[in-house]
Amino acid sequence: MPAMSNSEDAAYEAAVLRAFVRDGRLASIPARERKKLVIYRHLLDQVLPDPAEAVAERDLNMRLALWHPDVATIRRAFIDHGLATRDGMVYRRSGSGRTEEPPEGDPGRVG
Repeated sequence: MPAMSNSEDAAYEAAVLRAFVRDGRLASIPARERKKLVIYRHLLDQVLPDPAEAVAERDLNMRLALWHPDVATIRRAFIDHGLATRDGMVYRRSGSGRTEEPPEGDPGRVG
């Protein structure tokens, strides 16, 4: 699959956010990996905006709970996707918070 341009990436991300974020909360976690990454990056920007900030797991849970009740899944995904690091029960945003997206079927389909 050819790489998408920055404007295509931005349009795709905006469409995913419109589909899954309702009234400032995450309505559901997408099934498709590429869409999950869009959502996880968005949540990371909201709950761990500062790479220098160390956040206790309890505080991260409270921040995530404002977005979605399944805080453990999202917290784990941050680590699994390399978006954040964990040292004991303290979390930090990783470097740029960006990971490579896996190729996926139809890039134009959002739902």
